[in-house]
Amino acid sequence: MSSLGKDRRMVVTGGAGALGLAVVRKLVSEGVMCHVPCKSEEDRVAVSALDTQLVQAVAGLDLTNEDTVTDFYSEVAASGNFSGSIHLVGGFFSAPILETSCKDFVMQFELNVVTAFLCSREAVRHFRNSGQGGCLVNVTARPGSEPRTGAGLLAYTTSKSAVAAFSQCLGEELSEERIWVNAIAPSIMDTPANRVSMPDENFDAWVKVEDVASTIAFLVSEENHCVRSGIVPVYGSS
Repeated sequence: MSSLGKDRRMVVTGGAGALGLAVVRKLVSEGVMCHVPCKSEEDRVAVSALDTQLVQAVAGLDLTNEDTVTDFYSEVAASGNFSGSIHLVGGFFSAPILETSCKDFVMQFELNVVTAFLCSREAVRHFRNSGQGGCLVNVTARPGSEPRTGAGLLAYTTSKSAVAAFSQCLGEELSEERIWVNAIAPSIMDTPANRVSMPDENFDAWVKVEDVASTIAFLVSEENHCVRSGIVPVYGSS
């Protein structure tokens, strides 16, 4: 079990997704207060159901909106002991280049890169003000760190590659302040949605969301004294 520390507060974006729910469940099991920005009321209800005391979910938040993100992080930081921000929100789009519109391409950057940038920036602002350091975890993907595996996923792969570069660059920028920045790069995760969309695949080879959540928990834990600027592959046996 990672040493996350009691009475710590962390943000988890994308908390209503399969991985997000696993991450929130893991953090609250170790006493971490999770602040979860949600776009819909349905997502807020799903996340809040995990723990009524250690989950504070808010609906109606668009994380591509700069003012929204700034205000949300200010409120979290005002609560005290803000030490980690995990950015799982994003989008997926599958199409070859001639079937990809400019709108599709830009949307992938807004959902995957802009959200990571805004949330990271505001978390850093408050970590710096506290002087206590902190941890950031972004989510790229296997094609984001191995672009040749992303043929047919041009917009998605390019945006996730940008998240990987952003995370490594920011990790170096902040290392002297003990603000550790890392990104995880999952391969196909074993989720209900993926099982439905790929029913003929070998589910046993897919990485389990609980294992990915445990990896994230380590990266934001007090046991992580040195891992920074990394793209951590979480591939399972696939």
